[in-house]
Amino acid sequence: MNCIIVDDESLALDLLQDYISKIPFLTLIKRCSNAIEAIEAIQNNQIDLVFSDILMQGLNGMQLIKTITAKPMFIMVTAYNSYALEGYELDVIDYLLKPVPFERFVKACYKALNTYNMRQKAPSIPDHVFFHSDYSLVKVLLNEITYVEAIKDYVKIHFSTGKQPFLVRYSMKGIEELFPNSLFIRIHKSYIVNTTHITTVRKNCIFINNIELPVSEQYKSSINQITNMKL
Repeated sequence: MNCIIVDDESLALDLLQDYISKIPFLTLIKRCSNAIEAIEAIQNNQIDLVFSDILMQGLNGMQLIKTITAKPMFIMVTAYNSYALEGYELDVIDYLLKPVPFERFVKACYKALNTYNMRQKAPSIPDHVFFHSDYSLVKVLLNEITYVEAIKDYVKIHFSTGKQPFLVRYSMKGIEELFPNSLFIRIHKSYIVNTTHITTVRKNCIFINNIELPVSEQYKSSINQITNMKL
């Protein structure tokens, strides 16, 4: 894992650098003396893990986490324990109190490695797709789609946001292959639904709020899988 260290004290940086050199799965990319240097390092490199002090000149360690959008993992290394709750609310991997024993540092690193490995194994689910419409590509957010309806050679995409339904030339089979099956299921030859928007399930139909959609016998097994109950 690529990592950086952030601290405004050179002795603290020296100690962390020495510790990191003893961890075989860590590669130190940069030493940073403040949060601004850390932000630049994260923007210009593939950084998986950040070891950061909290109280520093300028932006502090917590503000650093809040500033970054595509966040690497963070392990906070500080002399103060009063920030522990805020750190965990920001999903930091661990919170180390100075002076940090090497054994405690190793434990934190392996916790980060386990998190990293789980993220690598997790399937990547897209959050949007593009459709051709009037010689343009239109971006559609998957979480806004409630259901898709077949209309002859077209499909009508319905939204939860109040937007007008979107009609595109596409087959239902093509939609099944395009949309992630972890979010969308086929319930009928004419309907594919976003499971996160289903509000009620009955024997032969499902509801998305007050909209009733039929469930055909052929696709009841799909509903059984998401409800863990047989219709």
